Amino acid sequence: MKLPRRKFLHLAATAAALPAVSRFARAQAYPTRPVRLIVGFAAGGNADTTARVMGQWLSERLGQPFVVENRTGAATNIAAEAVVRSPPDGYTLLFITSANATNATLYEKLSFNFMRDIAPIAATTRSPLVLEVHPAFSPSSLTEFISYAKANPGKITLASFGTATVSHLAGELFKAMAGINLLHVPYRGTAPMLSDLLGGQVQASFDNLAGSIEFIKLRKLRPLAITSTTRSDKLPEVPALHEFLPGFEASAWNGVGAPKNTPTDIIRKLNREINAALADPQIKSRIEDLGSSVVPAPPTEFGKLIADETEKWANVIKAAGIKPE
Repeated sequence: MKLPRRKFLHLAATAAALPAVSRFARAQAYPTRPVRLIVGFAAGGNADTTARVMGQWLSERLGQPFVVENRTGAATNIAAEAVVRSPPDGYTLLFITSANATNATLYEKLSFNFMRDIAPIAATTRSPLVLEVHPAFSPSSLTEFISYAKANPGKITLASFGTATVSHLAGELFKAMAGINLLHVPYRGTAPMLSDLLGGQVQASFDNLAGSIEFIKLRKLRPLAITSTTRSDKLPEVPALHEFLPGFEASAWNGVGAPKNTPTDIIRKLNREINAALADPQIKSRIEDLGSSVVPAPPTEFGKLIADETEKWANVIKAAGIKPE
């Protein structure tokens, strides 16, 4: 049977529109069941707290539970692999952190390629570090610290909250850009590192601003510089390292991702809702109380951040010869 031209064109147009209608309907319906948000760190930390704030917001906005699941181990690689191996349907998401960018270089035999296998959805927050010293340590400014380090190579102990963490990498970048030699002392977490710094067992450290700010306010620690490119509203009198070493920047950041091939319409819907959360005054205030700032961005911009950070820290890791513990 030969169809009239007008009817044929109408049927063809209808058929062509079906995929778009289907995608739109899927995005409108999503989610229809609980969503898992996998976090590679233990409960109670900054990443976990931010993930729970986002999860609660998404649950309320989208009408289904967004359940935070802490899957620790292997420096967040276990959590990342669990998401990579999940169906790309929007029901298993990864809370991405700066550790995922450094792990891409640090671990040579991962069973996945983070840049290839995880689709970025939205950035959430960024947190600067603070270079701080014990009050008994004589240098009282960044300039004095660098001068002292050059006069006493390898004698200043610089603590970090773990090998290959952003705390450690910030120190290696600082050493390279300032042309100094410091003795790295790694700890297993912020708490033991701060305990020894407060006790004077080590002289200096790079720590998350949120973790140290109360000790700084009590004058139990002396801040020398912030690692963001601008000064922090929390400590406006403390200079940014960038002011002395142009181009220096180090921060802990995070966001949300999904397995590759997750439908674009679902990614866009989640991006829109997460950015709405970051614009909400109450959510923004809670995040700032954690010492972080919100960084709303489209998926492409978040993807660029991940790529840039992966390349930046790869250079530091290789130059310093850093290996995983």
